Formats: sequence, structure tokens, C-alpha cells
Amino acid sequence: MTVIRDPVWNNIWIEPAALKLIDTAAFQRLRRVKQLGLANLVYPGAVHTRFDHALGVYHLTGRALRRLEESGQLDHVSERETLLLRLAGLLHDIGHYPFSHAVEEMETGLVPADHEELAGEFLADLEVAAALEPLGPDANAAIHDLILGRSDSPLQGLVSGSLDLDKIEYLTRDAQFCGVPYGEVDVDRLLDSFRLLHDAGTARLEVGVSVRGVAALESLLFAKYQMFRNVYWHHAVRAASVAFQRLVREALTGGWASRAHIVGSGDEELLARLERLAEKDSSPSARRARERLIPAIRHRRLPKRAAEWSGDALTAAFDRLGREVAPWFHQRPDLRAALEDHLAGQLGLDPAGLFLDYPAKSRMLELDILMLNRDGDVQRLTSTGRAGLIDLPRMGRDLYHTARVLRVFTWPRIELERPEWILQLITAPEAEIRDLLGES
Repeated sequence: MTVIRDPVWNNIWIEPAALKLIDTAAFQRLRRVKQLGLANLVYPGAVHTRFDHALGVYHLTGRALRRLEESGQLDHVSERETLLLRLAGLLHDIGHYPFSHAVEEMETGLVPADHEELAGEFLADLEVAAALEPLGPDANAAIHDLILGRSDSPLQGLVSGSLDLDKIEYLTRDAQFCGVPYGEVDVDRLLDSFRLLHDAGTARLEVGVSVRGVAALESLLFAKYQMFRNVYWHHAVRAASVAFQRLVREALTGGWASRAHIVGSGDEELLARLERLAEKDSSPSARRARERLIPAIRHRRLPKRAAEWSGDALTAAFDRLGREVAPWFHQRPDLRAALEDHLAGQLGLDPAGLFLDYPAKSRMLELDILMLNRDGDVQRLTSTGRAGLIDLPRMGRDLYHTARVLRVFTWPRIELERPEWILQLITAPEAEIRDLLGES
């Protein structure tokens, strides 16, 4: 066993099979991918990496399995299966894009897939495959199934689910490196409450919690809300994210960069690569990349808020209009980008001088987990479930509503005389927006 000293979990003991994977070039790339992407432009300490985080998830997976084993719940689970669980925890982010999740918010078709799907490409890497070969011919596929959340293992929930160890790890680590008190999770209490429970509906075993873990579960939900509201969706982090997304979009649609330039890159590698490619191209999008978008990220010259609505204020505005944000807003980022440029022109701004941002992660505070009550009854906590004195699913929905903010960013900052004009457009039917933009 090899020990790695970690600032969050102290000693992390690495078994030989994991060490072989850690030493591959595909895994070492994660040292060059910051865990929080552009958040270090707001929180300077947020320079920790996907590499650090992956080691932490591996460590917590081992801890959770030991707790379950000590309580006699793994008697019918093979040693190979628990090893694959630990390795899936280690490798869950191996396919991650540079700059955290910003690229994944772009539409399918422009970028290939989310990082869980991309993990398959990296698991098939010759060096990674060779490290997995001693575990059997199906080890690669079994690990990828766990990462995708489609494994038949009763322990699937430790890698992908409402209570997976990824969430516990990143909240704890991100809070520490950002220097904020928001990500506190009662990790020991939560791990102690893990149980393998029978789902009456499917007659299958899956990872759940005992009722004694409800308070820790509450702490997890609230920590996630606080981190999204104050860190992940901080206005300057979102401003940097929309600028970066526009950079990638224009590079790909302009034809001066390709998928191969993005997948498998590190943060600074990608930015430097796009800079070199833009210098060789004479198109307007390449010029914008050189003169505005790349300097914005490198030197923190970010677009500024021209308007924003959040929580109940946004709900009230939508009620006045009698409609909600239209589906195309999130389903058609290409149409949204075209509308942004149209609005920029209407306001006398240059192309890529206005951005509309309304981050969506509808499942971030959802629960779908089994809970063992004191009387031995097993209850599934979903949108209709209830535990203790707090309706956890309803709390999750309320917190998600409060965390989301609709923002208009501009370059330079301007005052919008009638910001409601923006709301009317983003709630309009897709056909109406296409007509406005002159699309057939």
C-alpha cells in the first residue's frame, strides 16, 4: 500500500491496482483540470484539481465499504466487486472536460457528450486498459456502468445516485479550498448511516440510509444549496463561464477548432491551444477570441451584470407575463447565442457583447433514496417522501428555486431601461424567436 497525504482527508492509502491507474497519463491529466474551473477568478484558493478530488472519492468509497463490511452487510458481495467500486470512485471523472462543467452546458452535437459518457474513451486507453486487465475482461465495462449509474450492483449508489460519495467529497473539498464555511457535511454520521436496503417495489438491494442519518442528509442538502448559491453560481463565476462558453462555441462553429482540441486537454492547454488557433485564423470569431474572450479569462476582464432576477422576484415577473422560460432557452443554446447577438446589436454593443444566463441543474437537490425507519420499515424518499420534521424533497425544491438567478451580462456594463423586454423574449415560443432572428 502507498500513502498519499491529502489536506482534506489526511492519509489516503492506495492499493496496488489503484496505483497503476493513478500512474497512467490519462489519470495524470486530471492534475491539469481544476475542480472548479473558473471559480478561482473569485475565490483565489480554488485551484484544487480533479486529480485531488478523484483521490478523495476513492478514499471515501473505501471508508463506506469498510463501514458496510463491519456491520455484516457485504457478506454476499465479492472482494472483486468492492475493488471495482473503489476503482470506479477513483475513475469517475477521468473523462472530464477542461474548465469543470462549463463545456457540458453546451448542446449535444456541438460537444460530444457529458464526462461520464466520455469516460468510456479514457477507460479504453491502452495504458488504462492494461492496468485494468488483471481484474478480468469485463472490468472496463463494469467500471463504466458504475460511472454511468446503470450497474446492477447493489452498491451502485455509492458511485452515482442521490447520495453518491462524489457529492460528499466535492462539497467538503470545494468549501475548504474556497475558504468558505458553506460546504460542511457531517461525513462520519452520514457514512455510519449507510445501509443496504430492500426496495419493496423492485425487490432489489440498494444503498440507503438509516433514520439516524437524516440530520446528516439535511446538512448535505443545505451545504449543496449554499455552495451553488455562493460559489458555483456566483455572478462573476457565471460571467466567466458564459464568456468561456462563447469562446468554445465560436471556435467550433467557426471551424478554427475541433472536438479533438477540447477532449482530453487540461485547462491551460486548451486556452493556449485556442489562442494559437485563433492567431492563425482571420475570421471575425477568431478576432473576438484574440481580442476579447481569451483576455477576459486570462486577465479577469469579465462581462458585467446589466440585470438580474432571482427567486420570488423572478416568479412574480413570470406571473405578470403569464408564462415561464421557454424550453428552447436551455435546449437550443445556439438559438440563445443568436438572440444574444441580436440584442447586443439592438443595444449598440458588439457581437458577443451580451449574454443571457439562467443556470439549470434541476436534479441537484432531488432525493431518490431508501430510508430505514426505527420500526424496521423501509421508505423511499422522493418528491412525495417525508422524513423527521423536515420534508427533505420539498426543501430541496425550495432551495433550488432560491439558488437560481437569471442574469443579463454585457460588455461594457450598461443600464437596461426596460429589462422586462428580456423576460418577454426568453419566455416567447421558439417560432417567435426564429422569426425575430430571420431564421426559416
